Amino acid sequence: PVCNMDVGLSSRAFYCLGFNGLQFVFSLIVALRLGKNLVCKADKGIVVWLVYDAVVHFTIEAVFVVYSIGTTIDKTSGPVEDILLAVWREYGLADSRWIHADPTIVALEIVTVILCGAMCVILIEAIVNDRPYRHFIQITLCVCELYGGWMTFCPEWLTGSPSLDTSKFIYLWCYLVFFNMLWVVLPVYMLYQSWTAVSQAAKTKKIE
Repeated sequence: PVCNMDVGLSSRAFYCLGFNGLQFVFSLIVALRLGKNLVCKADKGIVVWLVYDAVVHFTIEAVFVVYSIGTTIDKTSGPVEDILLAVWREYGLADSRWIHADPTIVALEIVTVILCGAMCVILIEAIVNDRPYRHFIQITLCVCELYGGWMTFCPEWLTGSPSLDTSKFIYLWCYLVFFNMLWVVLPVYMLYQSWTAVSQAAKTKKIE
């Protein structure tokens, strides 16, 4: 039962969650500046998410890729050890594949950092400047994010989840559920927004 679970909070957990919180605050400040002329509140919120998404791809996930090619997070030490490596070692308590450089995870993250990171930046520019290709990029990004999430967890579930530790509250509900569901719920909403916009544009074109 959830009420009987060990919370699992440690000093490193507070440190890593605090660092992630700072990333979000930074993303919020940047996004509000970039989207200051946007009228649609939904688009303003999406820009906040995209800036945060890009920051995560280009910092936390990029470091994972760099240190997982030829070695593993658990065997690595370096100048960013106290910040970004600590984040992965903490998350690795819930999903050990990330600290042992699981090849499927590394392969997915290479594409995620390069492709999804770049699309986040392109989509921000497209939203802010109302580009005609905005929804093409938005749909492509969302499908990539959702596919990446599915391929991250589906193989693990099919093999009985040997790498996942759900014994502590923070591992299950914070690391595995909350943080991963962000990359499910928000892309699904953005897909719905794009579908609505494209459908409306098609109807308008048909009437003309």
